[in-house]
Amino acid sequence: MITIPRKALLAVLATVLATGAACGSEEATTKLELSAALPDKVPSGTTLRIGDPQIQAILGASGLDKELSDAGVTTEWANISGGPQSIQAFRADKLDCSSVADIPSLFAAWTGTSTKIVFQAVTLDPLDHPIYKLGVAPGVNVASLADLRGKRIAYSAGQAQGALVLRVLQKAGLSQKDVQLIELTSTGDSYVTALGTKAVDVAPIGAQNIKLYEAKYPGSTSINTGIRDDASTLYCLTTAVEDADKAAALKAYVAIRTKALLWANDHPDEFAKAYYQDSQKLNEADAKAVVEINGDKGIPASWDNAIKRLQETADLLATEQKHDKLDVSTLVDRRFEKVQADAAGDKVVTGDAS
Repeated sequence: MITIPRKALLAVLATVLATGAACGSEEATTKLELSAALPDKVPSGTTLRIGDPQIQAILGASGLDKELSDAGVTTEWANISGGPQSIQAFRADKLDCSSVADIPSLFAAWTGTSTKIVFQAVTLDPLDHPIYKLGVAPGVNVASLADLRGKRIAYSAGQAQGALVLRVLQKAGLSQKDVQLIELTSTGDSYVTALGTKAVDVAPIGAQNIKLYEAKYPGSTSINTGIRDDASTLYCLTTAVEDADKAAALKAYVAIRTKALLWANDHPDEFAKAYYQDSQKLNEADAKAVVEINGDKGIPASWDNAIKRLQETADLLATEQKHDKLDVSTLVDRRFEKVQADAAGDKVVTGDAS
C-alpha cells in the first residue's frame, strides 16, 4: 500500500480545487455593466424565459419567429403577464422578462426586486382607445367623475388598475377619504363579477370587456376616465440585463418585438385570429372588435414622455400609498431605446403621441 504524505495530498487537493474554480469561472456568464454597449452577437444556446403571450402569438402568425431563431435566440415562453404573476416568477428565478403596463416596475422596486424596462410602446390616439373604462354596477348612478364621491370602488394597490383609480380621484378633485376603496385583486373577471353582484359600485375594467359586461348585467353602465392609460412595457430582471449573453438576445428580441407590433397594426384580422381567437378563444366577431377597440400601437422615438408619466405616477403612489420616493430613471434601460427606434424606422411616433 502506498502512503501519500499529508502535505503532498493537501497540495494535490488545492490544485484540483483551483482548477475547478477556474473552469467554473470560464463557464460562468460574463457580467455586462449597465453602462456598456449591448452586444450584437447572441452566443449559441442563449435562452430567454419570457412571459409575453400576445407577442408570442404575433411572432408565429407573422413568421417573425424564424427571424428570432435565426438571430440565435431560444425562447422559453411562460403564460404570464401582469405585475403580481411576473414579480412572483422573478423572485423564484423562473422568468427573465414579462410584458406589463408600467406600474409593476414601481412595485418590484418597492418590494426589493430589481428590474429594468427594456421596451416602451404607446397607443395611437390613447384617449380614443383607453385600456380601461370605469364599469358602474347596475342601478348605481355615476355619469361623471364627480359622481364617484361616496361610492365603493374596487382597488388593487399593486396593479395598474389601482394606480388608475388614484389618478381618477386626483383628476376629480377627490381624496381616498371621499370614497370607499374596496381591496380586491383584479384577476380574470373578478372586477366584472364584483360589479355584477354589486359588491362594489365602480371598478376599472378592460375597455374590451365593457360590451360583454353591459350585456351580461342589465342596467350596468360605464364611463370614460379621460386619462391616458396606454403604458405598455417589457421589463426584465436586472440580473438578466447584466448577463452579457441574455443582453445580446434581448437586443435581438426588442428589435423583432417592435416589428411584431407594427405587423399587427398592418394585419389586424390575422392578429385577431392568432391571439384573440386561437389563444383567447373569442369568436371571430368579438376578436376583431377587441382589436378595433384597443387601437394601433406606436413605437416612441424617445422614452422621455413615458418616463415623465411614470415619474408622475410614482410620485402619486408614494404619497397616497406611503411608499418611498423613487427616481424612475433607475428603472429603465435606455440602451434599448435606440434598438426600438431603429427597428421601427420611419414609423416611430414623436411629440405628444409618444
